Amino acid sequence: MSCCTPASDGRGLCHPSSAPGLLTIGPPPGPYRPTPARRETRGQVLLPGGTFAMGDGFGEGYAADGEGPVHPVRLDPYLIDATTVTNAAFAAFVKDTGYETEAERLGVSAVFHLAVRAEPSDIVGEAAGTPWWLVVRGASWRHPAGPLSSVGALRNHPVVQVSWNDAQAYCAWAGKRLPTEAEWEFAARGGLAGRRFPWGDELKPRGRWNCNIWQGTFPTRNTAEDGHENTAPAKSYRPNGYGLWNTVGNVWEWCADTFAADTYAARAGDLPVHDPRGPSHDPDPDARRVMRGGSFLCHNSYCYRYRVAARSGNTARSAAANVGFRCANDAA
Repeated sequence: MSCCTPASDGRGLCHPSSAPGLLTIGPPPGPYRPTPARRETRGQVLLPGGTFAMGDGFGEGYAADGEGPVHPVRLDPYLIDATTVTNAAFAAFVKDTGYETEAERLGVSAVFHLAVRAEPSDIVGEAAGTPWWLVVRGASWRHPAGPLSSVGALRNHPVVQVSWNDAQAYCAWAGKRLPTEAEWEFAARGGLAGRRFPWGDELKPRGRWNCNIWQGTFPTRNTAEDGHENTAPAKSYRPNGYGLWNTVGNVWEWCADTFAADTYAARAGDLPVHDPRGPSHDPDPDARRVMRGGSFLCHNSYCYRYRVAARSGNTARSAAANVGFRCANDAA
């Protein structure tokens, strides 16, 4: 489990196992009305596809994440959102369908301890193994830092506190899908082969911050030298060579694939691998799903995962204040 996001207790979103009445998440209740799937490409960038080297070529990844070996992958052309899905876009989905996210139905979610906006009585406890994450009653996409917070001034920021299942529901409504892990990495690289970041190998070329990550001493002091303590607007800094914004830092992004540390090692035989795809659905509700890109809480002292090759995972029902998503689509 990534130290960048709170560990799940095996039932989905982070919560103390003793919390009464919070152990089951079923289908969305009430007025949720999924609409028929329709293909929609607004806000998406057409990528040419091609063959690229997938994985960590610098030996900087964590063994448990399985960032190697580097291997050739060939992708067909596809489309991908230029930005992560924003609060405004997610609000339109909720208004149209009546959807309730898993965090809303569960009643609690994970918030970084310095960002909590809640009464002490709403702080249920600490997330297992990551004491800088607090389990907060009333935290959800509408109230990402707790019930005393709001997305009113964050309409152009990435939506957070959304699970993989929530992301799937949005994609079905929007006529899109989640990107595969291979599609995500190809897009994040922006056409640069074998580099650490979407802009090259230096974190701060010419002394300029290009992404929203942690500065200072984690987890007690964030100097916010990059201009943001928490999430940044979805169109912050400069886009990469493909015109995509914030592919590293800011928020983790869900991908379609099931996560396994040996995914790359298992890709033996005929290379390059053609358009590898993880299942979009899994009968196990607690299967781990791939997350990519790192977040505003990543720091090289404990979570050097704001590199384009970095990968992690969490259960499909987990949500946190630093996890969002962007959508993709077939080219035709």
